[in-house]
Amino acid sequence: MTYQEFKQKVDALWEKFWTGGITNPLSVIEQITYLIFLKMLDEQEDKKARTAKLTHKPYKTNFPNFKINPFDKNSPKIKGEDVRWRNLRQKSGDDLLNTMRDKVFPFLKQCDFSNTKAGAYLKDSYLLINKPSLLSAAINDIDDLPLEQDDIKGNLYEYLLSKLSTAGINGQFRTPRHIIKMIVELVDPKKNERIADPMCGTAGFLVAALNHILQKNSSASGQITDDYYAGDLLSDADSKFMQKEMFYGFDFDASMLRVASMNMMLHGIENPNIFYQDAFSQNFYERNPKQAKSYFDVILANPPFKGSLDYDDVSSDLLSKVRTKKTEVLAVPFFLRLLKSGGRVGIIVPAGILSTENEAYKQARKLLVEDNQLDAVITMPSGVFKPYAGVATAVLLFAKGGNTDKVWFYEMENCGFSLDDKQTPIDDNDIPEVIEFYKDKRESKKSFNVSKEELVAQDYSLLPSKYKEVEYKPRVFEHTPQEYVQMIIESEKKSLAILEKLQKMLEVKHG
Repeated sequence: MTYQEFKQKVDALWEKFWTGGITNPLSVIEQITYLIFLKMLDEQEDKKARTAKLTHKPYKTNFPNFKINPFDKNSPKIKGEDVRWRNLRQKSGDDLLNTMRDKVFPFLKQCDFSNTKAGAYLKDSYLLINKPSLLSAAINDIDDLPLEQDDIKGNLYEYLLSKLSTAGINGQFRTPRHIIKMIVELVDPKKNERIADPMCGTAGFLVAALNHILQKNSSASGQITDDYYAGDLLSDADSKFMQKEMFYGFDFDASMLRVASMNMMLHGIENPNIFYQDAFSQNFYERNPKQAKSYFDVILANPPFKGSLDYDDVSSDLLSKVRTKKTEVLAVPFFLRLLKSGGRVGIIVPAGILSTENEAYKQARKLLVEDNQLDAVITMPSGVFKPYAGVATAVLLFAKGGNTDKVWFYEMENCGFSLDDKQTPIDDNDIPEVIEFYKDKRESKKSFNVSKEELVAQDYSLLPSKYKEVEYKPRVFEHTPQEYVQMIIESEKKSLAILEKLQKMLEVKHG
């Protein structure tokens, strides 16, 4: 299947959901996710059976017999085989819809799938599809996709998530994938590092970090497609660490958690560490004592720009660093708390944090410059996040501890896509230059370095215009002043002649 054929199939499936009355893009992705999971679970069952036959060892089935209501002793018992994908695709009409509603989703809600965290988020799964024709069509379309190929699974989910950027419904927000990849490339996470996104959404940053590490640890033959790598140079210990300890995501939106978990699973992380948690809440430490302090090597995030929080629910140690209710400001001390000494951060912030005179904003900037190593400030054009918002943003790169000697600034003008609602691919793209120049903090027309002393002198402002030297070019005139005067006189004469001619015409007409 070519990529174009693949996209056409996904587009057709998306359209069927849309015309079938399910128009929230995140809901569409969730419903498709449940179906994909069932298909994958069925395929995994076959692999388990073949392995058991070869090794003569028993295995734990993915499809045990179960009760519709496990708390009712009189509840009817259902055979696990009844909810397998191979049997679902043989059904149609009301029979299929009833089976999905009355058997499959009760099965999803009560089975733990070997105690995976993704399985836990399926416990509150629900079926939104109420039209038999839509359900049959969705199952048939998904069955035609070769999901046994890892690159297809990855492409499928990335393409589904890209629909969030074009749908723009119900306030669903997606960080552009090209911006995510740029930040990951700049931060450069390694195979032995723990990586977190405390506001993970659909886990775009974590997936990008995974792909980055796989690419860095793949041989020439390990490149399966242009954007998929096998990671064949990773040791067994590396692979085990990647599966269990490398990736952590937190969010307080249950729908996002389900999608994030499935996104990671479809990219090969079978049991992702995705947790329900408000990052700024006082109970973060109580629920995650090990991860709450000096635990991570890398943090990648796009903190919410949603405005204010309730003081009463914000962790007191964060407020001791920066007294504010603004989420984008609180993110700075919060990330520093999570990091090991020397740990690195790549985050997106609204441009206001760079120069706002409010005391809390100053405290955050001073904290980065004086007590840590602020490495780079990359401003981005305001249209990067369209169609959702036209707000200007920037990328901050910094590390916990150390000393700020100088800060590298880059003023991006183009990101490879048009800066309007259409987000059409264009040739102008500063991202490759940003990545290349960042390596040695190279200066150019768009980039320059600022010393710590200069930052202090400007009250820790991170606004590029405070430091950028403006080059004034003398204006060159084509004519002498006398010549310009004569040109004006000649122009006036022509105008007067036209008016006199017009006057004579009017006199003749009304004469």
